[in-house]
Amino acid sequence: MNPSLLQSGVPSSTLQLDLSVVVPIYNEVESIPSLLDAIATSLSAHNLSYEIICVDDGSKDGSDALLKREAIARTDLKAVILRRNYGQTPAMAAGFSQARGKVIVTLDGDLQNDPSDIPMLLERLEDGYDLVSGWRKNRQDAAVTRVIPSKIANWLIGQVTGVQLHDYGCSLKAYRSELVADMNLYGELHRFLPALAFIEGARITEVPVKHHSRRFGQSKYGLDRTFRVVMDLLTVSFMRKFLTRPMHVFGLFGVVSLLTGSAIALYLAILKLGFGESIGQRPLLILAVVLFLAGLNLFSFGLVAEISMRTYHESQGRPIYRIREVVGRTEGVPKESRL
Repeated sequence: MNPSLLQSGVPSSTLQLDLSVVVPIYNEVESIPSLLDAIATSLSAHNLSYEIICVDDGSKDGSDALLKREAIARTDLKAVILRRNYGQTPAMAAGFSQARGKVIVTLDGDLQNDPSDIPMLLERLEDGYDLVSGWRKNRQDAAVTRVIPSKIANWLIGQVTGVQLHDYGCSLKAYRSELVADMNLYGELHRFLPALAFIEGARITEVPVKHHSRRFGQSKYGLDRTFRVVMDLLTVSFMRKFLTRPMHVFGLFGVVSLLTGSAIALYLAILKLGFGESIGQRPLLILAVVLFLAGLNLFSFGLVAEISMRTYHESQGRPIYRIREVVGRTEGVPKESRL
């Protein structure tokens, strides 16, 4: 491991750390003590300066009280207690906002992810990647209800986003902190972080990691999340293709609708004026009007979306590009010779 990532002990809060481990917690009171010990054991063995940030997402089993007690007793733990249950994505966003590490690692709080895999993820980051995603190659979940639907979802997400990973649902991931700072999370987008990172120009890879059966409690995932995942997948697909040019999609559909409506209207006008046929009762007349109006609305919506996107980037100071590195200098070039 790169010596630049290694420091002894856990430094004071004024220093940047090597690593922040963000763990969303929801009703995992039985798992928390073992989880904290496992993370500390894994990272202490590699002499990393680190912090553990556990975000309690409105637990009702006493997880929040336990985390607060542990945070008082330990020097490596910060407990972030949310006001209510917001969901995993807001919980992760809250953890990211508190993180001080050069690298941020996320994992679930149910002990199914193995903290001993964290150093392996960090080593892969040092190979030049910005995000390393875990792959639960040998999953210890029910095949019918969890594994098979997950494989289908992973294939679909890969096809739509263009980022081919075996396991989007694995929470065990390592990110460079500057990458996370560029991403705003909402909805159920935590599972699409690799796709969002890809939009930002990140280099992504995945590594097989260990996966354990759930020891305590019950899974928090159900079929009700399927609809939310599909909606967010459409959002990510749109962001990947048209984030900075929404007029290209709305304008295209608007122009097609306008032209089709106009062509039908022209056809009906020829029938009326050239052949004297009655067109008032024809469904084509209604279709022509609907297509024409829909085209105008889509085109107008595209203009509004274009203006909104430009306003967003300008007001937030967010560039529409990301520079990986700059090589070379121009101080010695006379101004008049520059192009």
